[in-house]
Amino acid sequence: MTVSETVTRGVGLVQIVLSKHSEVPLREQIAEQIVYLIRTGQLRVGAALPSVRALGRRIGVHHNTVSEAYQELVRLGFVGGRPGSRLVVGSGPVTISPKPHDLDELINETIQRALDMGYSLQALRLRTRERLLAQLPDHVLVVEQEAALRDIIMAEVHESSGWPAQGCSYDELSAEPGLAIGAQVLVAQHLLDSVKPFVSSARPAIGIIFSQAEDQIDQIRKLTKPSIVAIVSVSELLLKTARSLLAPAIGSRHTLNVHLVQPGLRADPGAADLVICDTVTLATVRARRKVHYRLVASDCSAHIAASLTLGDIA
Repeated sequence: MTVSETVTRGVGLVQIVLSKHSEVPLREQIAEQIVYLIRTGQLRVGAALPSVRALGRRIGVHHNTVSEAYQELVRLGFVGGRPGSRLVVGSGPVTISPKPHDLDELINETIQRALDMGYSLQALRLRTRERLLAQLPDHVLVVEQEAALRDIIMAEVHESSGWPAQGCSYDELSAEPGLAIGAQVLVAQHLLDSVKPFVSSARPAIGIIFSQAEDQIDQIRKLTKPSIVAIVSVSELLLKTARSLLAPAIGSRHTLNVHLVQPGLRADPGAADLVICDTVTLATVRARRKVHYRLVASDCSAHIAASLTLGDIA
């Protein structure tokens, strides 16, 4: 195999595409593409990854390279497992310990004890929390650790549903579960179990599935001459994933430039022949040929909008 060849192999029922002539290290291509497969729902919670040696044989790279990629996925929390066992998708970037008591049971016991002991109505104010949790939501709450990625999701959800959108990190929700009051919580599909302790069982969180980049990859492959392709985003994580994901299509024929911009500021991709923009930066970029990348999959956006409109959250 020469260094200029592109390698495509399956991981279970999904594909990993590597470019050995890309400037992106192979371990980074592997790790970021597995993250992409998890984010887009192609690798589901509970799916076991191949052993490092098995995957190394399949995609034609040294098992140490696969091991380094897996270690990065473990560090980020996208996969986990016991020593000596295969890694499994689903732990997420944070570990949240479940509450020792059911929230409804704890509140009911507190109310009854307060009444039995003759406390005033002011002492029963915890009941307000119970009632708020039982009400239909009046806004959505996007739970995502990276603030910029959160902003993109919020913008797309508001655009598709018309509902007010707020956001917080996993750490903020863990420290203050009250943030979920009156909200329909949205969180990455593989992290649904992590937020269960903080949402009402009558209104569980909705999983977000990220879009695949097939259309954008097709646009690059249709370029008839060596070109400059630019990716513009407010999210460092999105740019990092896109850099590895698009590496095989870019190859040695084209040049890929990434532009990290602050929300609200104009981005100048220069003389790029093709510019791929996220939802937040789309209106701020001037380019001859501009392609919009929607982070949330269209089917997922439609499901969220329909659930909010019908009030059928469960």
